[in-house]
Amino acid sequence: MKFLVCISQVPDTTTRITFTPDKKAFNSAGVQFIINPYDEIALTRALEIKEAQGGTVTVINIGQANTEPNLRKALAIGADDAIRVNAEPTDAYFVAFQIAEVAKKNSYDVILTGKESIDYNGGQVPMMLGELLGIPSISVATKLDVNGTIATLEREIDGGKEILESKLPFVAAAQKGMAEPRIPNMRGIMTARTKPLAVVEPAACEMLSGSGQYDLPPAKGECKMIDPNNVGELVHLLHTEAKVI
Repeated sequence: MKFLVCISQVPDTTTRITFTPDKKAFNSAGVQFIINPYDEIALTRALEIKEAQGGTVTVINIGQANTEPNLRKALAIGADDAIRVNAEPTDAYFVAFQIAEVAKKNSYDVILTGKESIDYNGGQVPMMLGELLGIPSISVATKLDVNGTIATLEREIDGGKEILESKLPFVAAAQKGMAEPRIPNMRGIMTARTKPLAVVEPAACEMLSGSGQYDLPPAKGECKMIDPNNVGELVHLLHTEAKVI
């Protein structure tokens, strides 16, 4: 079974967010980048199934050379090889298009992503990828098992859970619960240095969207303490200041 796991590089969760002076881009100066946590969940589940049933796990990233340390980390966790598409990931369609172009050449059985990246929280790539490849795509999956050519997935819905079946190949977006991310051990770190990491140039792709401007949310105001018996004042403030009612 051939897995392709899509890896995004995102700022560490403790990063203080700033933008460039023209507000056109995220300011990455001095930022520590990590593998998107949801992608690590997807990677771990792919490795678990591979270890139980055999196969290979390839990780792919759309990014510049500075993303390679995180691809090496994915190799240290257990992936067999890595592919980096040498391009700036400008928007969801561009990313999905580049992954699809690679997937078309290699016939993967299962393509896994995180349900979203924790930087822009778009969550669009998995569904676009399924559409571009003409295969099923399942969003926000909390469980994945594969038996032969059929996969069983589970996801949460309002008031319950939904169990789905899909023929291979398919795309699934991993949510918390699918697996517990692994920490690379020393043997894995040493082995990762010799595993293949291919760099390919991007395919021509039309840009469909772009960001106009970034702004930080307004600073939080002073906390006001209200007497629990003074409901009238609470309603007044929610209406006139918070403007939520």
